[in-house]
Amino acid sequence: MTADERRAQILAIAAEEFALGGLHGTSTEAIARRAGITQAYVFRLFGSKKNLFIQVVRAAFGQLTEAMRTAAGDSGGLAALSAMGQTYDALLTDRTALLLQLQGFAAASDPEVRDAVRESFAGMWELVSGTTGLDPVTVKTFLAFGMLLNNGAALAVREVDDEPWALGVRTRIQPGLFTHITDETNR
Repeated sequence: MTADERRAQILAIAAEEFALGGLHGTSTEAIARRAGITQAYVFRLFGSKKNLFIQVVRAAFGQLTEAMRTAAGDSGGLAALSAMGQTYDALLTDRTALLLQLQGFAAASDPEVRDAVRESFAGMWELVSGTTGLDPVTVKTFLAFGMLLNNGAALAVREVDDEPWALGVRTRIQPGLFTHITDETNR
C-alpha cells in the first residue's frame, strides 16, 4: 500500500471504531490491529488518538456539508433548503458518519474536540444560511430537524414498527413548513 492508501485505510477503520466507541471508548490498539499495523505507526501518522478522532469527526461533518452544497447547486431559498433536506434524508443510511457526529458532540467537553465540532457545525450553518439566504430562525429549525433525524437514525427508528413516537420521528418534513418559520413569525 502507498502511504496515502494506508492513511485512508486507517481513517476508514478509525471512523467505524470511533462511531461505535467514541473518543474514550476506542483504543488505537484496536484500530492498528484491524489495519494490520503497529500502534506506534498510528501515532506517527496522526500524533495522538484525539487528533485521529478529530480528523474523522471533521470528515463526517464535511461529508454531510458537501453533500448538501452539491444538492443545493445554484438554487437558493426554500428550493435549496428542500434539496438539502432530501439529500440529508438519503444520508441517514450512513450510520458511521451520523454516529461520528454524535460522538463529536458527546466528547465536546474536551476543548480541542469542542473547537473542531464548533467549526464543523459553523461550516454547516454557514452553508445553509449563505446558500438559502433564509433567516436564522429558519436555518436553526432546519438544522434542529436534522439533529432529530440524526438521533432517530442512531436509534434505528426505521426498524420500530407501529410505535407512534417512531412514526412521528419518521414523519417527512415538507418545505412549505419553513414558510411559516421565520424571524418575523418568531417575534
